[in-house]
Amino acid sequence: MHTLLFVEDDPAIRVALRLALEDEGYAVVEAQDGNTGLRLFAEQSIDLVLLDLRLPDISGFEVCRQLRQTSIVPIIMVTAQTDTHDLVAGLEAGADDYVTKPVVAKELAARIRAALRRTTLTDSNPSGAINAVSQFGDIELSRELSVVRKAGVEVSLTKTEYNLLVEFADHPNMVLSRDQLLERVWGYEYLGDSRLVDAHIRRLRVKIEQQADDPKIICTARGMGYRLIPR
Repeated sequence: MHTLLFVEDDPAIRVALRLALEDEGYAVVEAQDGNTGLRLFAEQSIDLVLLDLRLPDISGFEVCRQLRQTSIVPIIMVTAQTDTHDLVAGLEAGADDYVTKPVVAKELAARIRAALRRTTLTDSNPSGAINAVSQFGDIELSRELSVVRKAGVEVSLTKTEYNLLVEFADHPNMVLSRDQLLERVWGYEYLGDSRLVDAHIRRLRVKIEQQADDPKIICTARGMGYRLIPR
């Protein structure tokens, strides 16, 4: 059974979603604020975090940043539907995915399953021995070990960032549209929401490019998508 940590200050939302997720077969640990969430995450074995961005003590953005300093556990943020700034900021802080309020329990459960499936696929090395090591520039991707190195130094990627890089490495020089990346990396349709892809590309570039604002590895194909250029 997977254990979820749900950080949300509204008790009615916490109870309603906890009951719905327990019906889906998950164990749910509740936290009413950010500091409690960080403490519970440190004390327990958590498989995925559901994180409200508007918390009464420290913000969800700060919770996300602190979690990312020590963990690559999937994080799904909960945000108001119209808060585009919050959405982008949360993704850039390290969240893997998002749901909007009011939260639909079935949609949330689907996104949780997709996030946990991405984690399982990464850990089990789905690419096998084929193209087990890819090299582009000073970046080395080892599928056998699920490790990425830059100039010989290991780079810490989240599961989603790693799977995104593998998708590019499996299709060098090929332009991949945002819709293709959403389907292949996130696992299901996202109604054309390109913000999810763009934010993860920015985070990935910061970690693997020499200069994130002048990328040489993952390049933009204007109006089409992105492609990896091996060197």
